Amino acid sequence: MKVLKFGGTSVGSAERMKSVASLIKKNAEPVIVVLSAMSGTTNSLVELATNLYAKNHAKANELISSLENKYKQEIKNLYTTESILNKAANLLKYHFDYLRAFTQDMFTVNEEKAILAQGELLSTAMFQFYLEEQKESSVLLPALNFMRLDENEEPDLNYIETHLKQELDKNKGFNFYITQGFICRNIFGEIDNLKRGGSDYTASLIGAAIQAKEIQIWTDIDGMHNNDPRVVDKTHPIEQLSFDEAAELAYFGAKILHPTCILPAQKRNVPVKLLNTMQPDAKGTLITKDFAGSGIKAVAAKDGITSISIKSGRMLLAYGFLRSVFEVFERHKTPIDMITTSEVAVSLTIDTDKHLKEIIEELGEFGQVSVDRDQTIICIVGNVSFDKSGYAQKVFNALSEIPVRMISYGGSENNVSVLIKSEYKKQALQALNKGLFNY
Repeated sequence: MKVLKFGGTSVGSAERMKSVASLIKKNAEPVIVVLSAMSGTTNSLVELATNLYAKNHAKANELISSLENKYKQEIKNLYTTESILNKAANLLKYHFDYLRAFTQDMFTVNEEKAILAQGELLSTAMFQFYLEEQKESSVLLPALNFMRLDENEEPDLNYIETHLKQELDKNKGFNFYITQGFICRNIFGEIDNLKRGGSDYTASLIGAAIQAKEIQIWTDIDGMHNNDPRVVDKTHPIEQLSFDEAAELAYFGAKILHPTCILPAQKRNVPVKLLNTMQPDAKGTLITKDFAGSGIKAVAAKDGITSISIKSGRMLLAYGFLRSVFEVFERHKTPIDMITTSEVAVSLTIDTDKHLKEIIEELGEFGQVSVDRDQTIICIVGNVSFDKSGYAQKVFNALSEIPVRMISYGGSENNVSVLIKSEYKKQALQALNKGLFNY
């Protein structure tokens, strides 16, 4: 069995849903289909929640009506039979009445998560109705019946595996199993989510849970590219990557793939394929445990980086200093991206400033602290083995005109990272494209 995930753009309209249905019909074996909300829906629901928090109920009702009208038009374009159209109309009424109920009562973070779940609940039901109208063998598998977070707010793979198997056992014999990405329950049984981009994560978790033949992530681009096509004119899709290479690229800015979705697939050794719904015949990118050749394969950039430097004579010949520094970030649940050290200083980067003030105050106890905002990490990824020469020279020759703030290499054989001011990002990506890939 394969797992096929389609993002918001892929199911963004009635026509796109019909195209997705045509794509999944090409499979000769049963598949699990994971769908995001229709494009734009989650943003609308976030705006709705913002107005509900502010008790701006007039604006909230206006947003609900606008979104409802959009969906009413889509179901008219999607269905042709009166029975299914009536079924879909009742579905919309149920969900939008549910949303309007929040304008009559208190609104908390738990209600916000319930609101955000409505997009996926709508798109999956609408899609399954369409398959039903087309006389296709399909069933809806509610993700809320098997997707759960543990006490650390991480997906509970054992729970997911057990309860997904139960759902599949109850619904044997179908060709298409439709389920929601992004949404889940927390340890208390309340509706929760896997954060933005979490539909990729859902697909990977499901693929790992059933040890699928393959996980397919369908988007609107033909695979993972060797550079950012939004910034660089000449890029190309990469035919094959290892799990480690793909994870580095996803984490450091390759938007096609959610960073978290590699780990479950890697843990169970399930291949991941990135494909394009707009060009379904394109090869895309295959991600497996195997390295396909050596050398530099791709470049990615991660914005919104803040660098922090701590300079202290207490570091010299001292043990335990770095542990104390790391504990500050651990207490504030703030991950570190890059780190470099010298005898008397340590520099590191973070990608959120949520607890920056508190972190700086605590680090001030160790020494002199300086902070630089508006930084970008440029990540150069491939099978860049330590015992092969020339890779570093290529990178730094390409970046010879770019002021570099930090350099990180040696943590793995898959990644050389440099930190630069964000204002140099476009220039750096274009220079690397020319210097590394001859474009």
